[in-house]
Amino acid sequence: MRRLLPGPAVEDVDPYEAYGDAPGLRIGMVMSADGSVTDAEGWTDGLGGAADFRVFRTLRALADAILVGAATARTGRLGPARLRADLRARRGAPPAPIVVVSRSLDLDWTLPLFTEAETPTIVVTSRRARDRVPPGIPVVAAGEDDVDLPEAVRVLREDHGHERLLCEGGPALATALIRASLVDELCLNIAPALLGSPRHTRMLGALDAEVPVEPASVYLDEGVLFIRYRLRT
Repeated sequence: MRRLLPGPAVEDVDPYEAYGDAPGLRIGMVMSADGSVTDAEGWTDGLGGAADFRVFRTLRALADAILVGAATARTGRLGPARLRADLRARRGAPPAPIVVVSRSLDLDWTLPLFTEAETPTIVVTSRRARDRVPPGIPVVAAGEDDVDLPEAVRVLREDHGHERLLCEGGPALATALIRASLVDELCLNIAPALLGSPRHTRMLGALDAEVPVEPASVYLDEGVLFIRYRLRT
């Protein structure tokens, strides 16, 4: 990985060091150069290749908890967080828990995400819905009828000790976190591809107002641009 900004350029940057100063809540996403966050198969897997995957694993290793939306969990493609031996040694702790944010709790509780996690998966839902979570699955109840994201983030930090949060999407959850002014940093990985189809999913939904961002650093690896944007909300 090569650092382009801040200058001067530096070769052979270690991603763990580059992203190690994790802020409170960061969003990590990959997209094509024309703004799609899904590949031709409808997933993110084919966008950024090995370089993107290295940073993806690094961001997970640096996080205390990993937030995902219910739609992402429903695909069945999301498993529990795991760590390579080298990242586990550097982290000095088990993998971060996946935190599924869901109002409806329309989830398959038999998925490995809930049954095979080394660090138990947490569910964030409303107080009205919390009793529908199966026994043994940790629950954060925030909000009466709908999920109150600011309260959920506060509880994850104050009651569970998960200070450094990473949101991996999908777009609806990422947008909601930005709209609630909870996001400190957007780690955007831009893959060298133009997909061109209007059917591809875009990175974010509609925001209430413009959110200023400031590039903090830019890296390049195997054609993928890695940009860290600090949000000024």
